[in-house]
Amino acid sequence: KMAEKQEEPSNAQNGEPDNAEEGEGKKKKVKREDLPPFEIVTGERLPAIFFKFQFRNVEYSSGRNKTFLCYVVETQGKESVTSRGYLEDEHAAAHAEMAFFNTILPKCEPGVRYTVTWYVSSSPCVTCAERISETLRRNKGLRLTIMVGRLFMWEEPEMQAALRNMKEAGCKLRIMKPQDFEYVWQNFVEQEEGEEVKSFVPWEDIQENFQYYEEKLAEIL
Repeated sequence: KMAEKQEEPSNAQNGEPDNAEEGEGKKKKVKREDLPPFEIVTGERLPAIFFKFQFRNVEYSSGRNKTFLCYVVETQGKESVTSRGYLEDEHAAAHAEMAFFNTILPKCEPGVRYTVTWYVSSSPCVTCAERISETLRRNKGLRLTIMVGRLFMWEEPEMQAALRNMKEAGCKLRIMKPQDFEYVWQNFVEQEEGEEVKSFVPWEDIQENFQYYEEKLAEIL
């Protein structure tokens, strides 16, 4: 078992840098409080600080109470179309996985094949896992692969059953390898304007944590 580490919650838990200027921080906080409860943030690339904090494949998840979901959708019908972007859930009320099916892919056309890959900061909660399973069973033309940084509440029997259900419904669930984090960094993380593209710097225990979660997932499935 990986050593439990305690982490002081900070501004970074909301994806904000710790050294944000005081005024900036206040402005952001006011904006956040004014948001409606089901606000979902979407875009093409997420800020680097969000990625570095939220996607980190640690076992403790202090402050990591959001889900970041990067997606690639390949649609093969009369013509092939590929779209990509990311979603984050701004409040606990609406989860990014639900938002994907409500906003990005609200319906699957019959006779069209959809190959969807998600790169998610952590695996879905029980409710989202059930929704994913239902959606896959209902739409035979939908193929979904979910690459996760961390396993969420994997020790809970209900959670384990929900993950097995997803597998039975045809979902491919994988733990993100260091190369997958690098792929997300290159394709979904915004670089500072005017700066050269920074290469991905793996954190210290990235490989060890990947192996830890991969073993746990293999045991569950």
